[in-house]
Amino acid sequence: MAGAEIEALIRHLAKLPGLGPRSARRIALALLKKRETMLDPLVRTMMAAAETVKICSSCGNFDSQNPCAICEDNRRDASIVCVVEGVSDLWAMERTTAFKGRYHVTGGLLSPIDGIGPDDLKIDLLLARVRRGEVKEVVLALSATVDGQTTAHYITDRLKDAGVVISGLAHGVPVGGELDYLDDGTISAALKARRPM
Repeated sequence: MAGAEIEALIRHLAKLPGLGPRSARRIALALLKKRETMLDPLVRTMMAAAETVKICSSCGNFDSQNPCAICEDNRRDASIVCVVEGVSDLWAMERTTAFKGRYHVTGGLLSPIDGIGPDDLKIDLLLARVRRGEVKEVVLALSATVDGQTTAHYITDRLKDAGVVISGLAHGVPVGGELDYLDDGTISAALKARRPM
């Protein structure tokens, strides 16, 4: 079928999230067909990213500088820290342009079943940031799953004597959502989080 190098390329592409062997094969063919316009620039860009992208020592974001541009931006409110599970969640929050504070990436969620405990996450770094005294509010933007809520409760418990406001994202009906298409848990959360009109 294909040479060892092509098969290796397909295997590596198939490891990317959302890609299976068939999609990886199509991508490999597209890259190889357009080597000069697609493959070569991609290889150069990936090499540059591998050499320059760092993990921010303050929040856990990816950037070419450390601390990252968000942590270094003096226009952002350093007194509010939004806690997220991963960098993709941080990027999702940033896409909205609604949050003007800083972030903290935990690097995962507590999951006793998977053997992930507090020492496996960057929760102690968050606690250290809060203890320095600049943080006044911690926004827990963790998933509405059992593991997400377990992590939120753990962080809340660890911060109970820190003198900071702890808030969470509202859960419920999405903007433009129709009740008929929502699951029972979402509707229940929306009812519990109802507010006066």
